[in-house]
Amino acid sequence: MADYTTKDIRNIVLISHAGSGKTSLAEAILHNAGASNRFGKVEDGTTVSDYSDDEKERKVSINSSVLSFDYRGKHINMIDTPGYADFIGEVLSCFTAVDNAIVLVDAVEGVEVGTERVWSLANQYNLSRIIFINKMNKENIDFERVIEDIRDRFGKGCVLVTMPIGAGPGFKGVVDLMDTSRLETLNGDEKDKALKLRNALIEVIAEKNDELLEKYLEGRELSPEEIRNGFKKGITLGEIFPVFCGTSIMDIGIKEILSAIVGILPSPSERPAKIDKDAATNEDKELKADVNAPFAANVFKSISDPYVGQLTIFRIFSGRLKSDTSFYNATKQAKERIGSLLNLFGKEQKPVPETIAGDITAVAKLKNTSTGDSLCDEKNKVAFAKVSFPEPAMSFSVKPKSRQDEDKISVALHKLTAEDNTFVTIRDEQTKELIVSGMGNLHLDIMINRLKKRFHVEVEKGTPKVAYKETIKKSTKVQNKYKRQTGGHGQYGDVWIQIEPLEREKGFEFVNKIVGGAIPRNYIPAVEKGVVEAMSKGVIAGYPMVDMRVTLCDGSYHEVDSSDMAFKIAGSGALRKAAMEANPVLLEPIMDVDVIVPDEFMGDITGNLSSRRGRIAGMDVQGKSQVIKAKVPLSEMFKYASELKSMTGGRGSYTMRFSHYEEVPHKIAQTIITKYQEQRKAEQEK
Repeated sequence: MADYTTKDIRNIVLISHAGSGKTSLAEAILHNAGASNRFGKVEDGTTVSDYSDDEKERKVSINSSVLSFDYRGKHINMIDTPGYADFIGEVLSCFTAVDNAIVLVDAVEGVEVGTERVWSLANQYNLSRIIFINKMNKENIDFERVIEDIRDRFGKGCVLVTMPIGAGPGFKGVVDLMDTSRLETLNGDEKDKALKLRNALIEVIAEKNDELLEKYLEGRELSPEEIRNGFKKGITLGEIFPVFCGTSIMDIGIKEILSAIVGILPSPSERPAKIDKDAATNEDKELKADVNAPFAANVFKSISDPYVGQLTIFRIFSGRLKSDTSFYNATKQAKERIGSLLNLFGKEQKPVPETIAGDITAVAKLKNTSTGDSLCDEKNKVAFAKVSFPEPAMSFSVKPKSRQDEDKISVALHKLTAEDNTFVTIRDEQTKELIVSGMGNLHLDIMINRLKKRFHVEVEKGTPKVAYKETIKKSTKVQNKYKRQTGGHGQYGDVWIQIEPLEREKGFEFVNKIVGGAIPRNYIPAVEKGVVEAMSKGVIAGYPMVDMRVTLCDGSYHEVDSSDMAFKIAGSGALRKAAMEANPVLLEPIMDVDVIVPDEFMGDITGNLSSRRGRIAGMDVQGKSQVIKAKVPLSEMFKYASELKSMTGGRGSYTMRFSHYEEVPHKIAQTIITKYQEQRKAEQEK
């Protein structure tokens, strides 16, 4: 049996903007908890969580890393996540597995763009949160401004719990406002300030609880137990967000964070029950964190480990699981035998005999299980909601450098896509190119580097390709008849379809309105298959078609000559014919771009963004810098990193993420279409 219970488990994710110090905080927590006997450093490549070669080389987190350890009788699963927007898929996956988040804020920069984004995502997953203001030892810190910034952006429920003693190079330590004995050791102004902040903390706690508020307003003193219980309840319900401060590098303020993890953050059993679907009935199913309930778990991450093979990591929401047993994969509808259960500590794996509701664990070498799969008891099937990952925004063509690389590339790419849901590979049927797609330049560079370093596959990278799409702007109705007569049976399929545009991002709908058996029911799927196939190839520039409804209205068949193939070809031809009559247009991905620059570069940057067809959406203050928020077509952003560096002398930075698709201006679209048509003509003449 596990030597801890569900109420002893704490599942936490570390999240923030890149460079706020998540990995260093993880190191400090592990060191203080006695889980690691060394204090690793990012710059030395010695941290527990950044263990891959590409992370050590670039000195940034690229993968989410699970760190399981015990402290004061509690079992803690802490996940260190990347901060760069290119790796947002790693963060999203982890949100499904945790109950709590520690949100880092840089004491110099304040609340940055990336931090706002992950806070918003944490809201969607109803995570309990604490905030840690890191790097209090840096120069030019305005602590009051940072606190005000946090409350402005994240609400009045953000309340200070540890007060800094000094700031910048004079930063000496912190005072826990919950610890009255510590407050008594202070003198003069510091004591007055601490008491004032403690009163503000108690006021926020009382405001979130009617009983405590009534007592507080009557002037009666709240007992330490009432304060603590009210505090924990407010945090669990997401009404209070405690704010801590310190510096992970100097190991100040870390003990208070550890105490908060075990003392005030909720365990899985203290969180609301998870609601998912019954895989058999599709009805809502409540999953309580109960070890005696049927087993149910969700796979949130897969790792291709060079030594143990595929590692599958999952969170158990109910029941228990023992090593060397089996479970049912409801997603793949298959039973899966398992070997040892593993607790993860960065790249290290520790075998455990059993894991229980609320815990996070891993298994090696599963045959059929992948990220997002629902695991359960075969008699109590569960279907967990799939994570909605952002669409890849940038693509490259890749070509193996040698015949040997060509043989290995498919297996290597399959393993990389299994690890990362935002990395997509397809083979373009028309150009015969192998296309890799990801969230940005950095993301794709790292994936191509992994091909080389991990799988020894070298590729030549082609020109970046924008993930354009096609759609239609008006409705039309057409007939398409496919008729071939050769010796023996012929081929006959006749369809009438109507196509009409849908709102942006609505995808595709196929509607069957055949009545009276004009087309036999068994041929309808073939028509849809033909339509979908034609849509995947586009009609004007070879890009997939989206946001349209196709209605099969009428048709005819031949008792002898009709077949699935004939109706598939008829459906495909009908779609192409109809789309060409429905004012087809090209769509391009528009990105949300946040550029962070010192004041003096504002004019140059806004002008440059406008020259890239960008629309300035707003401006914000971040520390001593300005944040310019703009919406810019992806096709205009390929060389932006180097140009921004040149314009600002290396003092500017930017983040970019997918926003939406919109129509390409006619002149630019015509250039893209003409180029595609010339390319097709050249291929046909070969």
